[in-house]
Amino acid sequence: MSVEKYVSFAAQSFTLPDLCLRIRNVLDDHRSDTDDIARMISVDPSLSAKILRLANSALFRFPSQIESIPKAINVIGGEALYNLVIAETANSAFKCFESGLIRLDKHWHSSVYCGMAGKYLAKQSRVRASERFFVMGILMNLSELVIAKCSPDEYQAYLSDEHPGLPWEKQKKYFNFTFAECSGTIMESWKLPLPLFFPVKNAHNPHKQAAERDIALIACAQRITLRENEPQEYGKLELFTPEIAASLKVEGETLGNAVSFANTETQKIVNLIR
Repeated sequence: MSVEKYVSFAAQSFTLPDLCLRIRNVLDDHRSDTDDIARMISVDPSLSAKILRLANSALFRFPSQIESIPKAINVIGGEALYNLVIAETANSAFKCFESGLIRLDKHWHSSVYCGMAGKYLAKQSRVRASERFFVMGILMNLSELVIAKCSPDEYQAYLSDEHPGLPWEKQKKYFNFTFAECSGTIMESWKLPLPLFFPVKNAHNPHKQAAERDIALIACAQRITLRENEPQEYGKLELFTPEIAASLKVEGETLGNAVSFANTETQKIVNLIR
């Protein structure tokens, strides 16, 4: 199957909640303000509670407690709140595409880990809107679930390949595209903003890694995740390829701290988004 057919399957099986689209419209409308966003979210008590827990989590580390949606918007900004809503929505998407071939809890943990590592690296690199890397990391391997659900035989053949090589190299071999490329295209079909889907879609393009920091950063976060979560097979994986190093300038200490941060905080975030 082509990447377009998997994207079509994903679009038919799961659509973004209307709330996500309405928040996006409000953010893009210069006549709207934070009160408009707060009113939308506040009518959903369950979502409001989850957003407040996330706003008070290690993702932001504010010194004072954020106890209301209006305060959350004023402190972290409308775009950050939108990203948190998308992160919460991602959990529902994962469940929609649950497959017996993938342990959903392990897959979700790994996805959040990638998001936490990416967010930390972005913040330390002073990248604008660093919290969006949390969402990118979470959604980066969404398509793996879609593919396993839609094409179990092909996915099983991919899983059974014991030849050496990185996952995205094997993905190109079996599917003619990487899971990140497919995930980014699904995100694009959901009309998520360009700064969310474009880095994911191009995460494994070496030329774009060398040219664009956002792409290099999310690629590095995925390498960290792979090395730390599957140490037996990828424990010696190079985190900084020449292409990544060309556009992402961080110290070795920052990489170590990103690992420590993700190791410490991932399970807390997993427990918040259920």
